Amino acid sequence: MNYLAHLFLARPTPDSCFGNLLGDFQKGLDTTSLPVPVYIALRNHMAVDKFTDSHPWVRDIKKTFSPERRRFAGITLDVLFDHFLICHWKQFSRQPFDDFCADRYRLLGQRNGQMPPRMQQVTGSMINNRWLDVYASLDGVSMALNRTASRIRFKHRFENSLEEILPVYDTLLADFPAFFEALRKHIKEKGPEALHFDNV
Repeated sequence: MNYLAHLFLARPTPDSCFGNLLGDFQKGLDTTSLPVPVYIALRNHMAVDKFTDSHPWVRDIKKTFSPERRRFAGITLDVLFDHFLICHWKQFSRQPFDDFCADRYRLLGQRNGQMPPRMQQVTGSMINNRWLDVYASLDGVSMALNRTASRIRFKHRFENSLEEILPVYDTLLADFPAFFEALRKHIKEKGPEALHFDNV
């Protein structure tokens, strides 16, 4: 899952939002030195990714990608799933989307000084440029994916990967709520944050 989904599945606290995004920036980091709430939230991020990557629906979608783009299928779907979450937002949240984003930007900003340098840079840009809003449109999804592709240093065919999805877009959009509800239920009941904080 991508930034929006991880923030949605986090608890509404600065430490939880920090930890639930830290999973994408933990390379080279001594995670054992993290404050306990941040470390537990980091493990929550990993639990979300593990559930997603092992889910039969997600695995079946990845198999439909062309061979030259299959290695990037996970990245493409991560961003696409944020788009789907926005499309189905009212099904999963009573809080207006704009209010949710403003709240999460505020919470992340409270931990910016504690983040690894690369995460500080990315979250700062996320807040200043309102990245979460970008995923609302397919043009925004395509832009985000192509921006990621431009940072890959080896030869690849990742650019314009959204074209892998467009033929089955309507079907995937319709199927997404069942998958996301299963993910949300799993994290709510068995996620590291639930198991730790609901039993202390």
